[in-house]
Amino acid sequence: MATQLGEAKSSTELVISWEALPADFHLEDEPVENTGQPLLAGALRESLEISGFIQPQMLIASNFGLCATINGQFVAKAPDWVYVRSLNEVLRERKSYTPNLEGDIPAIVMEFLSDTEGGEYSFKRTYPPGKWFFYEQILQVPIYLIFDPNGGLLEFYQLENSRYELKQPDENGRHWIDSMGLFLGTWQGTKEARTGYWLRWWDEAGNLLLWAVEQIEQERQRAEQERQQKERLIAYLQSQGIDPNNLP
Repeated sequence: MATQLGEAKSSTELVISWEALPADFHLEDEPVENTGQPLLAGALRESLEISGFIQPQMLIASNFGLCATINGQFVAKAPDWVYVRSLNEVLRERKSYTPNLEGDIPAIVMEFLSDTEGGEYSFKRTYPPGKWFFYEQILQVPIYLIFDPNGGLLEFYQLENSRYELKQPDENGRHWIDSMGLFLGTWQGTKEARTGYWLRWWDEAGNLLLWAVEQIEQERQRAEQERQQKERLIAYLQSQGIDPNNLP
C-alpha cells in the first residue's frame, strides 16, 4: 500500500508505504529523558482505564514506535503518548504500530517537552524527517499535543487543510476531543511524589476522571460521612430515650 504526497513548497514527491516492521529492524531503545515523563503518560492511561474507557481494540501506549516507509526508507517515531481508536487485530504484545496496515491512523499523539527542546517542532523533510513533519504530513494525525510539564502550557494542534492549526481552550481551560468524547486540560497537584502540572481528562458533563488514589480517598470520605451520620442518629435516639439496639 503506497501513497504519494506533494507539497507546494517542493516539487519532490514523497512515496509513502505502510509496510510491516522488518524482522531485522532494531528500534532504538532511547532512555526516557526524565523520571516525570513515564508518570505523566501513566496518569493519562490510569484514569481512562479506571473509568472503563479503554476497550480491547484500542491502542494506548507511551514511548512507542509509529512506523511508515518513505521513499523506501523505514521511519519510526516514538511519541510520549499515542491513542489509536481501532486496531485490525488485538495482539498481546506489539513492538510497533504501522497505521493503515494494522488499523486506524492514530487519533492523538503527544510530546512532553524536556531539557532537549526543539525536536517536537521539527519540520525537517529529509531523512530522517522531523516529528512535526512526520505526524502532520506522513501519518496525518488529527490532533498533535505538545505539553510543557514545567510551565503547564498545553499546545493543542488540530489538522486542518493538511496543516496543524493551534486551537485555544474553552472557558474552563480545556479542549474537547471528539474522537474520545472527553475534555483534556491541565491540572496542578501531587501524584506519586511528583508535584506540578499534569494532563487530566474530564467527561462531557465536566466531571474529572479520577486516579485510583483519588477514588480511594473519595470512598474513605464517603464512609466517614456515613459513620458520622450514624453516630448522630444514635445520639438523637438516645436523647429521646430510645435504645438504638432495640428498635421495633
